[in-house]
Amino acid sequence: MKVKIYKPSKNAMQSGQANSAKWLLEYELATPRRPEPLMGWIAANDTLNQVRMKFDSKGAAIAFAEKEGWEYAVNEAHARKVKPQNYIDNFKYRPSEE
Repeated sequence: MKVKIYKPSKNAMQSGQANSAKWLLEYELATPRRPEPLMGWIAANDTLNQVRMKFDSKGAAIAFAEKEGWEYAVNEAHARKVKPQNYIDNFKYRPSEE
């Protein structure tokens, strides 16, 4: 069974970093998703794609996957780049480059 381990990025509607410290373990899709004939909703034959396990660290997630004997792929988290800026910088005079 294949799983992926990653650290989720923050939601676009969030300004803070809440709930982004945990590492997630998700199963890879075993069957393709396709529209259901009755309602037209997207459906899959397996229910494992609904399972998401949270871990405090990347090592704990890897140890769990190895203990279960699963193949895993780790997607490393991107480092957040913070550009410090003061309120006064909004009104700072910048001569044109002409």
